[in-house]
Amino acid sequence: MEQTEVMKPETLDDLIKILHEIFSGNNINIEEVQSIMESYESKPQEWKKYAKFDQFRYTRNLVDEGNGKFNLMILCWGEGHGSSIHDHTDSHCFMKLLQGQLKETLFDWPEKKAHGAMKKKSERVLPENQCAYINDSIGLHRVENVSHTECAVSLHLYSPPFDYCQTFDQRTGHKNPVKMTFWSKFGEKTTNETAVSQENN
Repeated sequence: MEQTEVMKPETLDDLIKILHEIFSGNNINIEEVQSIMESYESKPQEWKKYAKFDQFRYTRNLVDEGNGKFNLMILCWGEGHGSSIHDHTDSHCFMKLLQGQLKETLFDWPEKKAHGAMKKKSERVLPENQCAYINDSIGLHRVENVSHTECAVSLHLYSPPFDYCQTFDQRTGHKNPVKMTFWSKFGEKTTNETAVSQENN
């Protein structure tokens, strides 16, 4: 597959424009998307209008609907906030740190017949401006802001977009379907009072 020349996005609007071009076709070059998202240098003045925090849990804030091919959103993590272990519903998931640090823990899928603690594959701390990638063939993950003094903000791209995912109990491997919702859309608070998934990121 031909790779288009990678342009460095100078602004968040540039990044969105480039992503729309990349996702105009049917094929996705994972390395290209990851490289472009990583090359955008976080500028809080560009994304803070989308960054809506909640005191009790992390929030999902929709930035762009990507012509139906992808969703771009900003997740805001207060001190100590984290996700459940979850899958990505056969979608590509890119996660770029805009502010602070997040710890990502990878898990193997639980074996169908086995009951017991889920097997941890690896963990790492993602610094500001790094972009990580995961899909269901890589495994499941949990994302946490382990800092007790600093908030974290991350930019996520999911392709194709999805409304439901599965969360997993680390002790038993038991799974539950969870509906995905947004705390805000395009910088405006959604009217749904329960407009945050506690489960996915």
